[in-house]
Amino acid sequence: MFTGIIEEVGHVASIEIKGQQRRLTVVSSKLVRELKQGDSISVSGVCLTAVDISRDSFTCDLAQETWLRTSFSRLKPEALVNLELPMRASGRFDGHIVQGHVDGVGTVISFDQVPDGNDYLLKINVPSELTRYIVAKGSLAIEGISLTVAAIDGPQVRVAIIPHTSEVTNLRSLKPGNPLNLEVDVIAKYVEKMIGAEKAKNGHLGEAGPGGVLK
Repeated sequence: MFTGIIEEVGHVASIEIKGQQRRLTVVSSKLVRELKQGDSISVSGVCLTAVDISRDSFTCDLAQETWLRTSFSRLKPEALVNLELPMRASGRFDGHIVQGHVDGVGTVISFDQVPDGNDYLLKINVPSELTRYIVAKGSLAIEGISLTVAAIDGPQVRVAIIPHTSEVTNLRSLKPGNPLNLEVDVIAKYVEKMIGAEKAKNGHLGEAGPGGVLK
């Protein structure tokens, strides 16, 4: 489990293609020191397993499914990626619960500095099937970053970004049209499932059987 608080911005060293599988190598000066073979690490919001570790980089295997369902298709050597290690049981809980399981891929509309201010405004388009999980002032993980939604209008989501977040993440490197990894708040999905199950249960109880007797 992650919290969406980015600990380091690494950059892609290489992407090797082996059949339908790809091997991603990321340069890291900080978190690589804590990694061991087999450890999990969030790379721009995707939970990956470090299979090879050197002094200043780590390598992860990407299944075809991961490649197709994430923003990794835009990655090239030198591309910036957000890095976070799993939360320690004894650690402070910042951000929100982030699993590293991408729910969908959004698209950057714009990332502009607010006029007469230091903050930025990130505008993105999100897949229509995810909008029901997104609410104003709610949490949304974008490229692995725990962010708070400022407003949502149909498929368009707006997020206010403070200068610190811009400086310590890969947001500053993204351009309009770039894909983004999105993970909605897992609590919203559980609530939806529970409500759906309760509705189904109540609907079943209200059905009339033979002779008009309720089941």
